[in-house]
Amino acid sequence: MASSTHKAKGKVTRSAGRFGCRYGRFVRKRVADIEAISGALHTCPKCDMVSVQRRGTGIWECRKCGFKFAGGSYVPQTPAMKIAKRAIERTVAEHRVK
Repeated sequence: MASSTHKAKGKVTRSAGRFGCRYGRFVRKRVADIEAISGALHTCPKCDMVSVQRRGTGIWECRKCGFKFAGGSYVPQTPAMKIAKRAIERTVAEHRVK
């Protein structure tokens, strides 16, 4: 017999609840995570304030200083972008030494 205190599985759907039972649990979870990350505020690379919002696919804008820049679709700085930036900074630093 089921107890009245039994909790149903999968009730924490967040923004992906609009999909109902379609597409599978892990796809809905991934969509909810991506939407939470893209809707959050991020740090501005120019003024270091937590005020960067997503304006469109790959377009980010700081509400504080008005700096608009291109980034990833769902996050302002993708992992590949961080690696490229580090390589560029390393190359520039080597040329300054010579």
